[in-house]
Amino acid sequence: MGQMINRGKELIRINPGNSNKIEYSTNDGRSWNTRYSSSSQGDFTDLVDNGKEILATASKGLYYSTNDGRSWSKRG
Repeated sequence: MGQMINRGKELIRINPGNSNKIEYSTNDGRSWNTRYSSSSQGDFTDLVDNGKEILATASKGLYYSTNDGRSWSKRG
């Protein structure tokens, strides 16, 4: 797992200064836009792309997103 993944034509990362935010870049990381921001999951710590969804470990559990990180649901 890591704090940044490559998904299609985007890089998706945990914001390095605010781990409640998920950001994306469409220009190889030259600029970043916020895709998701909430403290509901606690602090995001790791991301992994399993092909169908993005998995994220956070301080409040394991979460998944099926829409490139726009929304998150708790797993199990």
